[in-house]
Amino acid sequence: MNWLEGIFRRRHLYDELGEELRQHIEEKTEQIMRLENLPRTEARQAALRAFGNLTLLETRSREAWQWSMLESVLVDLKLALRRLRKTPGFAATVLLTLAIGIGANTAVFTVINRVLLRPLPYPDPDRLVALWLNAPGAGGLANFSNGLQLSPSMYLTFAEHNHTLQSMGLWLSNTANVTGLDQPEWVQTVQVSDGVLETLEVPPVLGRWFSHEDQNPRGAKTVMLSYGYWQRRFGGERSVIGRSILVDAQTRTIVGVMPRGFRVVDQNFDLLVPFSIDHAQLKLAPFCCNGIGRLKPGIALAQADADIARLIPVWMDSWSNGPGTNPHVYEIWRIAPQFKSLKQQVIGSISSVLWVVMGTVGLVMLIACTNIANLLLVRAEARHPELSIRAALGAGRARIARELLFESTLLATLGGLIAMAVALAGLRLLVALGPADLPRLSEISLDATSLGFTLLLSLVSGLLFGSVPALRYAGSKPTLTIGGNSRTASTGRSRQRTRNAMVVAQVAMALVLLFSALLMIRTFTALRSVDPGFSDAPHIQTVSIWIPDLLVSDPRIVTRIENEIADKLGAIPGVRSASFAAAVPMDGSDPNWDELRVEGKNYKGVEPPLRLFNYVSPGYFHAMGTRFVAGRDFTWSDIYGLRPFVVVSENFARESWGSTSAAIGKRVRQFINTPWLEVIGVVEDVHVHGVDEKAPAVVYWPVLLKSPYTLQPTIDAQRFVTFAIRSDRAGTEGFLNEVQQAVSSANPNLPLASVQTMQDRYGKSMARTSFTLVMLGIAAAMALALGVIGIYGVISYAVSQRTREIGIRLALGAQRQELRWMFVRSALVLTGIGVVIGLGAAAAVARLMRTLLFGVSPLDPLSFAAVPLILAAAAALASFLPTCRVASVNPADSLRAE
Repeated sequence: MNWLEGIFRRRHLYDELGEELRQHIEEKTEQIMRLENLPRTEARQAALRAFGNLTLLETRSREAWQWSMLESVLVDLKLALRRLRKTPGFAATVLLTLAIGIGANTAVFTVINRVLLRPLPYPDPDRLVALWLNAPGAGGLANFSNGLQLSPSMYLTFAEHNHTLQSMGLWLSNTANVTGLDQPEWVQTVQVSDGVLETLEVPPVLGRWFSHEDQNPRGAKTVMLSYGYWQRRFGGERSVIGRSILVDAQTRTIVGVMPRGFRVVDQNFDLLVPFSIDHAQLKLAPFCCNGIGRLKPGIALAQADADIARLIPVWMDSWSNGPGTNPHVYEIWRIAPQFKSLKQQVIGSISSVLWVVMGTVGLVMLIACTNIANLLLVRAEARHPELSIRAALGAGRARIARELLFESTLLATLGGLIAMAVALAGLRLLVALGPADLPRLSEISLDATSLGFTLLLSLVSGLLFGSVPALRYAGSKPTLTIGGNSRTASTGRSRQRTRNAMVVAQVAMALVLLFSALLMIRTFTALRSVDPGFSDAPHIQTVSIWIPDLLVSDPRIVTRIENEIADKLGAIPGVRSASFAAAVPMDGSDPNWDELRVEGKNYKGVEPPLRLFNYVSPGYFHAMGTRFVAGRDFTWSDIYGLRPFVVVSENFARESWGSTSAAIGKRVRQFINTPWLEVIGVVEDVHVHGVDEKAPAVVYWPVLLKSPYTLQPTIDAQRFVTFAIRSDRAGTEGFLNEVQQAVSSANPNLPLASVQTMQDRYGKSMARTSFTLVMLGIAAAMALALGVIGIYGVISYAVSQRTREIGIRLALGAQRQELRWMFVRSALVLTGIGVVIGLGAAAAVARLMRTLLFGVSPLDPLSFAAVPLILAAAAALASFLPTCRVASVNPADSLRAE
């Protein structure tokens, strides 16, 4: 018989076997009647005795057509499904709990896998490095703690003389105006030097990379498109190669299209533009460019650091900052390589946030498993008589354990299937709530790895919470008191201890999550209390414009156009003030910076500290709501008259002259050979990079000024500016249309960029804290709810098991309030033990969260005091509710049952 026949004709075969056995018995009966002359009844009994146990014989005969293990599993599956169908409330509760727990873990794991674990989408990504430098001697500039960028002259020196990098290049994020296609459009660009695309080794889907000739400042002007821009603006036409577009009023020829999803490191773009380097104009500074390199095979980061470190003196010997300058001035900065893997550069500090979130949802999953284990323990306890009978009939410990584990694993598998839908919704929530700087956002999606994680987590969870009842009821042979329930029958102490231990574990884990969430709430409150240096953020609309050289060459006219736009914006109904600056706080970019000398201070042997610079127009501080502490603002007469005035921040004034009032009339300058500039005003400190970072010392320059960087006197204007428009209509569609009309009326070739309110910018700066707070808050709420359910379930079961005892106590004179307190007290004792254990774990976890906290200690006394009180109140409520049944117990019924 083949295996197909064994599967599809099994019932027919079983019937034939039964019929054949009956025929044999009948033949044996006839034979005994003939030989022994017995009646048919006695002869049949003798025939049956000769054959033995017919059921056992038939069962063993059937095994020839069965796969014993498969048959056993199918039987367990049918029994498990039948039991779950009979208890839909229990099944729904467990499946919902598992779906939420497993789904949340799958969603967070998917983000971690895509962001932290998955390699970067470049060939051989482990050899890619971000070329950053360290400058511990460059005082006064806080953002140097994140590293010093490269200068173009550094790139040329390192590229020519290094021995450890296979290739390297510079890249710089920028913006541009594209005109001539339809409406003027503001686009995101990335300038790439020779070597960047060769380092990343991602070929274009159409056309070619930039060539050496494309990098020549006096050569042909070319551009490459991103895949998205190619599809959006050119409909994916392959004939786009060779076409020309106007980028910043300059004609550029399209030479290539990069593939879908390609980014330069972590930067999205619309256009790639060659980074043209004019060797004749290069100096040691500025340090403005991101560097990327590919290590030669077998070279480690430490070797590359050492190799580039020897080239720092070569760089200073090869270039200068102009005639009369000291090329070794940067020795004071103690510049040294601080290379890191490109993946580390892309991920940044977001890894700590994601691992914290993963840990919290993991704890929620453990609490859920503990809760389900308690439910299964009670369910197995109710089946105690059944399990005892099965054991008495010969079922082994392994057989009983397997059945219990099979039911728990089945529940976990079904919960895992439902969890996939929860994970999809969770991913959308994570992406929506995720920090603004969450890297690799476009790569996040459910994939085979996520499905494998879900399956593994489901199986492990099922085995975890199923092992508790399996070990309890299969670890020792169950016994059963035959003859009904005895008045002395009660839940065994060992079983009660098991349930109590799980409640303690739930409370301890819930405390850790509640404590972590409360720390983040305190952090968020502390951040919200910090004055950012501007006011009424929801009613400040910001828009940016870029006026390229080829569109308007004269810097004075550039400033007058910007002044005209500000006046037109101020005339829009509902606008209280409008002005502009080179940068606004929290825009995600680093402002300009350089050294600044204070008159009267001796800088012999040291370099002046570095300060952040911003370039502002008259009225900018009023539009932003930044208070003047002393002095006055710029006027348009000051601007157009090129008067040597500056405004400084409050902390700069106190650091330099001791008080804000003393700063008025004092003078500063950039370099020894540049004119002195008079301080005419002091404004409050502004948190440029976010309220979680210290407000830096800032010097505010006029938007039109004489350049300190050229030997011949030249006038510099700010060609990329952001307007701050204060209005109650900020953010509305109609208002933005009027803003666009005002800008277009001044110059129709100026599209709007970075259209946001200051509240949007402020919210993005708080996004990481808000994201962590929300995720911890959700996890803590789930943990508290599960903990309360666990306590409620244990006390409720205890009340139901001790109903007879309660009746007897009442009959003997016990007060109902005393009996209620007895159960509440036991819940509070369990909660107290869990709190003690949880406080120790919370202290350890809080230390790991130190980098996420602001204005609050990891061992915050208020949090340590508040969380136990919250848990105690929740435990008291959860235990009090089931004790209400004590009032319904009738002592007479209990005594009658005795």
